[in-house]
Amino acid sequence: MSLLDHLNELRSRAVKTAIAVAIGFVFGMLIAPQVLDILRQPYGSENQFIALGPTDAVVSFFRVALMVGGILAVPVITYQLLMFILPGLTNKERRYLLTALPAIFLLFIIGVLFTWFVLIPPAIGFFDNFMPDLFNPQWTAERYLGFVTALLFWMGAAFETPLIFFVLSLLGLVQASVLLKNWRVAIVGAAVAAALITPTIDPVNMMLVMGPLLALYLLSILLVLGGRRLAKLTD
Repeated sequence: MSLLDHLNELRSRAVKTAIAVAIGFVFGMLIAPQVLDILRQPYGSENQFIALGPTDAVVSFFRVALMVGGILAVPVITYQLLMFILPGLTNKERRYLLTALPAIFLLFIIGVLFTWFVLIPPAIGFFDNFMPDLFNPQWTAERYLGFVTALLFWMGAAFETPLIFFVLSLLGLVQASVLLKNWRVAIVGAAVAAALITPTIDPVNMMLVMGPLLALYLLSILLVLGGRRLAKLTD
């Protein structure tokens, strides 16, 4: 393919991805009030969100709707991304991708649930009880929902990585020895990712995110080993 062909393909797949997100966004707007009610549980179920500016409530509503749309569009986003960066696949390899998509979406949901039930409660508790004699935490809707939705979405995306590495190993593009050799890079990458996902300076929340990320990297190595053996058996 020429450069122009690649750009046209990129445009086509970007449009399909945008359409999928838009459809999910419309559905997200329908259930955003219920999702907001769930998200305010750690915030205080009896409390209303604090909106300081005239647009804070609207921005928070659409932020949650967009998060829902992004979650629903994950299979389409993943498929379009993989099909763009892995051109020239055989029918067998395409079946690998299509078969993995439901599992990738399931892992995303597991990551969201893990974050909601395991990571967010201690994170909110830490912030809420940090030096209570000096600080009275009253979080605005924009900042609270920005923190929670970013943590939910990006940790959900992180939970997809082991299966993606597994599929890449079936295609012969990833080797476990390379992943194992670069464990130091993985630690640095996990620290950077944790800093981006939880933009705070406290080590508690960074470790809460780094721990699962490193565990997912180890699981990726194990799945890549299994993927290479499975590929040899099916050749």
